[in-house]
Amino acid sequence: METSVPPLDLPPLHATRLLDQVRERIRYMHYSIRTEQAYVHWIQAFVKFHGLRHPLDMGAPEVEAYLSWLAGERKVAVATHKQALSALVFLYQRVLGLDLPWLAEIGRPKSRERLPVVLTHDEVGRVLMALESPHRLLAQLLYGTGMRIMEGVRLRVKDVDFEHQALVVREGKGFKDRVVMLPASLAPALRDQVARARLVWAGDRAEGHAGVHMPDALARKYPRAGASWSWFWVFPHLATGIDPRTDVLRRHHVPEQTFQRHFKRAIERTGIAKAATPHTLRHSFATHLLQSGYDIRTVQELLGHADVSTTMIYTHVLKLGGGAVRSPLDVLRAGLPDEQRWQLDDEGVRGLPPLPPHAVRMPATPYAVDQA
Repeated sequence: METSVPPLDLPPLHATRLLDQVRERIRYMHYSIRTEQAYVHWIQAFVKFHGLRHPLDMGAPEVEAYLSWLAGERKVAVATHKQALSALVFLYQRVLGLDLPWLAEIGRPKSRERLPVVLTHDEVGRVLMALESPHRLLAQLLYGTGMRIMEGVRLRVKDVDFEHQALVVREGKGFKDRVVMLPASLAPALRDQVARARLVWAGDRAEGHAGVHMPDALARKYPRAGASWSWFWVFPHLATGIDPRTDVLRRHHVPEQTFQRHFKRAIERTGIAKAATPHTLRHSFATHLLQSGYDIRTVQELLGHADVSTTMIYTHVLKLGGGAVRSPLDVLRAGLPDEQRWQLDDEGVRGLPPLPPHAVRMPATPYAVDQA
């Protein structure tokens, strides 16, 4: 979510209702539709939590009470807590125009550094085989390029370069563009998908539907571009829908929630006991590249990370897992003759040489649970 705070010298708002004012300010600042939906949700929930009181009639105690309820009663994640706080800061500073000192004093939860979930090559293959078209192709693109799920579903025809085997990712996280490789093995399937998308585009033109959504002011600058083939989605939705910002009936890309559901079912069918999501394919892409010997800067550029420290999390996975560090237990077992290897059964350890007289023996009685 966008959390940068511009100066307070913003133009006056024209809307009269609070949530409409929030939407107006967000769109003026060119925040994404996802940020708009999230901020409106948290601000609306904040107002309802305090009995529909207007935020101008509330202050630090009400904000802290709401955030404490989210953390204590709802037990939301740290990222969700931060998102709700960012929405309220945006409301008071950017919508209501109040630069209140207590906003900076509200405690912000500390993020927990967690290692990403990574699938092995075999697990990735099993998941891909459990998916059906076109979800399999989308999953292959996410794993083969490291794209985020929203970057994949928003892919447009003009950004697929078969000749140079490249894909252009537009407006990624932080509104940054980048170029990623187009896996050669996916080129035939992707050409077929583009051909199917062209049939959908031709049908829309024949029925007179409006063109696809255009970013920023391009719809005004190039009024016919949205209806052109080059701007069409590679993965179009099967049905048209209403644009939430313009109320125009148009063709959208396939919803990310649809792919998430199919991916979850594929994980269940394969029996993989990992908390894997579509974003896991991006984690696996980065980890497998580093395992193959690619340098960290190359992986950083492909992922679109602004700071290499973000990419370094995958080096922790390599250092700690997959046999990167050999356990001393394995070294001990390897140094023993075959007839002295450990053989564990219900009665304990067998096959070990007898302990020397000075050795300390551990008690045979196992520790109770409450002593751990």
